Amino acid sequence: MSAPDGSPVGAERSIGQLFATATAEMSALVHDEIALAKAQLRQDVKRGATSGGAFMAAGVLLLFSLPMLNFALAYGIRTWSGWNLAVCFLLSFAANVLIAGLLGLIGVVFAKKTKQGRGPQKVAASVKETAGVLQNARPHPRPQRKELPQDRAPEAIEAVARSSS
Repeated sequence: MSAPDGSPVGAERSIGQLFATATAEMSALVHDEIALAKAQLRQDVKRGATSGGAFMAAGVLLLFSLPMLNFALAYGIRTWSGWNLAVCFLLSFAANVLIAGLLGLIGVVFAKKTKQGRGPQKVAASVKETAGVLQNARPHPRPQRKELPQDRAPEAIEAVARSSS
């Protein structure tokens, strides 16, 4: 088994190897944080597009349906109630405005969700926190190496390895 830099597990690694490993892991962390920010930004853009689409649908509905719906609804109300034709046209216009207002409300709800989605800000705060932790990190004190018994010394282990092969 080996460490991420290829050295055997349990072997003493030099400060350069430790620094290289820490640098590689920090680089991977930054790349992962950037990928997370991109994913959250895509989600916010999707919500914004939904909001814009709902606003556009409200405008298009109000614009194109007013003449046809106003005439049909006004004459239908006149036939049903016998009221003055002008009042019937006002009622049909009010119904169209009500539907457009409902679609506009849907657009506002999605716009608020887009504003509340603070994905990139969360990632930036996480990166700052990680950098702060790494700046304040101090190496742990290493215990002094004890002298190995003569039969456990590296020369003895190497000699046994040669004789057994």
